[in-house]
Amino acid sequence: MATVTLGGNPIHTSGELPKVGTQSPDFTLVKTDLSTIKLSDFAGTKLVLNIFPSVDTGTCAASVRAFNEKASQLENTKVLCISRDLPFAQKRFCGAEGLENVINLSDFNSGSFGKEYGLEIIEGPLSGLHSRVVIILDEKGTVKYTEQVAEIANEPNYESALAVL
Repeated sequence: MATVTLGGNPIHTSGELPKVGTQSPDFTLVKTDLSTIKLSDFAGTKLVLNIFPSVDTGTCAASVRAFNEKASQLENTKVLCISRDLPFAQKRFCGAEGLENVINLSDFNSGSFGKEYGLEIIEGPLSGLHSRVVIILDEKGTVKYTEQVAEIANEPNYESALAVL
């Protein structure tokens, strides 16, 4: 279990993030067209997993915009924006913002991604949602970088995350 804060108040997550150097746990998530996609579908591609509570908050939206901007400059890299938002909300947000360099994926149906990756918030007003996390995977699915943002309202360290790519 990890401790993060929301407005300075401590809250806990369901476990620990995958360790750097280990194989990333497999996942199945829902795309904005309601089809499913697995980690194995991205084999051979570097991945930025941009994970957050909800696209409908300022900081979450800012991280999606920032990674969208930077993704166009990365070779053989895809940015996956993962939350428990409904796929319809994710699609609406990206359409309204003109975001084309990120892939929004939803963990709405079971929350299994958040549980498996140890980042589900288990108490407080955001209970059941994902904490703010960035995980970088290489082409083989090996974890190269993790950051669980200590204060949920803060943005991740984009430069440190992207430096490992």
